[in-house]
Amino acid sequence: MGDDERLTIIDLLQLTSWTVFDIDAAGRLLAGSDAGGSTQLVEIDPDGVHTPLTALPGACSGRYLPGQRRVVVEHDTDGNERSQLSLLTVDPLPDKPVDLQGLEPFVRDPAYIHALVDVRDDEVVYRTNRRNGVDFDVLVRHVGTGDERTLYDAGGMVTRVDVDGDTVAVTLASSQPCSSQVRMVRQGHLRDVTAPDDHAWHDTVTIVPGTDTVVMSSNHARDFRSVVRVDGEDRWQTLVAADDHDLSVVPSPDGRHLLVVRHIDGAHELALHAPDGQLRTPITLPRRGVVTPVWSPESNLLAVGLTSPTSPGDILVVDPATGQVRMVVDGTAQLTPARRAALVEPVSAGIPTRDGETVPCLVYHPPAPVPGLAGSVVVNIHGGPESQAQRQFNAVNQGLAAAGHIVLVPNVRGSTGYGKRWYSMDDVRLRLESVRDLVDIREWVPSAGGDPQRVALYGGSYGGYMVLAALSIHPGLWAAGVDIVGISSLVTFLENTSDYRRAHREREYGSLAHDRDFLHEASPLSYLSAMDTPLFVIHGANDPRVPLTESEQIKAALDAKGVPCTLRVYHDEGHGLAKRANRLDAYPAALAFLAEQLRRPE
Repeated sequence: MGDDERLTIIDLLQLTSWTVFDIDAAGRLLAGSDAGGSTQLVEIDPDGVHTPLTALPGACSGRYLPGQRRVVVEHDTDGNERSQLSLLTVDPLPDKPVDLQGLEPFVRDPAYIHALVDVRDDEVVYRTNRRNGVDFDVLVRHVGTGDERTLYDAGGMVTRVDVDGDTVAVTLASSQPCSSQVRMVRQGHLRDVTAPDDHAWHDTVTIVPGTDTVVMSSNHARDFRSVVRVDGEDRWQTLVAADDHDLSVVPSPDGRHLLVVRHIDGAHELALHAPDGQLRTPITLPRRGVVTPVWSPESNLLAVGLTSPTSPGDILVVDPATGQVRMVVDGTAQLTPARRAALVEPVSAGIPTRDGETVPCLVYHPPAPVPGLAGSVVVNIHGGPESQAQRQFNAVNQGLAAAGHIVLVPNVRGSTGYGKRWYSMDDVRLRLESVRDLVDIREWVPSAGGDPQRVALYGGSYGGYMVLAALSIHPGLWAAGVDIVGISSLVTFLENTSDYRRAHREREYGSLAHDRDFLHEASPLSYLSAMDTPLFVIHGANDPRVPLTESEQIKAALDAKGVPCTLRVYHDEGHGLAKRANRLDAYPAALAFLAEQLRRPE
């Protein structure tokens, strides 16, 4: 491979990523493309013609209004996550992408969140915290008249919603860490489908049309999530199950198909099942990766967004009658054959820990040696903590590997995707056990061909906390750290995060009222005297989750100590960098910093 074909982080960041938001009965796709610098709406017609629809200042998403040539657009301001809803007419299609002034305001109040839930012929369902800034209600708004009615206002942090007529099923953050509760309102009656203190994760909850029954994935009374049906008499029936991996389910709107998603080793496998759980048709994906599926309103088509380590986003259309897959967008088509071959497919590894556990890890080996960087290692820790490092496209992982580093992407204890037991092993006062996993990973580095004296830590959000915690609580082991929107003090984080998020995060980390001493003990700032590792920090000024003050205070503290620390603040970003221009500014600088710190002395 010639030098002109060698991938750089700049090349990787300039690749266009694709996702899919909706599909109508005629096969028109409402897709998301970041070709213009942030994710914007594009319509792809059945002949494959692309029409850009929006050119908003920041990323957006949307849904078609069934039976109409109109789109409901969801957008925020500079990453503040306070979603607003607007309408866009696409008949005729616009001559050029519309800006914010070209949208018709629909539900807007910039002080609060208005998140799109569902669309009907003349109605839009959304969830909002505008009643008190904390609890989320579910409302229906008529497109023509603007009249609204409330489907749910019984409190809680509503994360998912499904509606059938005026029956609504809501999924709430529950009283247990990494757990949820399902409630239903039907004919004015509120019932708890699951108990508020059930230590279980219930997800993808869907109402069986015309009934008080739901189909969902759940690990109630088991380690891994299965597909279950729960009726109005609280009778549970398992439809599809596995003993060694999670399942999720996406029923078709008419209830005739269950799309079952198997979560295996950081990737998804798909199959169509009958309503009783019987297997009908496996779906063969062109690559091993992570999917985002969406049904057409008439259930005649299934659109699938697919991202994998070697593709920044494919869009597929599946015929549910046959399982036949048609690729509409090939995310690798923008790459030359040589550059396509240079993208790294990670291998799976199991890293032993001090207490006999095994940390699952994806390992990216450099495609070619780079002088001075052979054996250097970057450990990239995912956010969450209730999340998982998966087999999806990540420009930073590929860029680090292309630069010559071995990249380890672990799922330390507390990560999802490996059962309830594993994701519960970092709850509250077990927090520092997950940090200790990073020390075990460093000890394993020689097994991957790495040099334990040249290991850097990289992470965003909770991953940023993990970087700071390892550098401060286990000093002397690391060559450098990159912290993106990370937590430097669990106390100040909980004090200053958005009101609607505080109770939710206290379930995982511990509460300010009852666990303040431990929160101090688990905070990187409490160990500042030991922290002496060069640090590179990135933060968005509008972050509603981890306030900018978390990065400002670690920067000030390290400056006072004389420890090298760079802080880059982006005033038009929130919890991470959504705009390509900012990514092109921040990530090449972060990778240059890592190369400087990890290069072997000549």
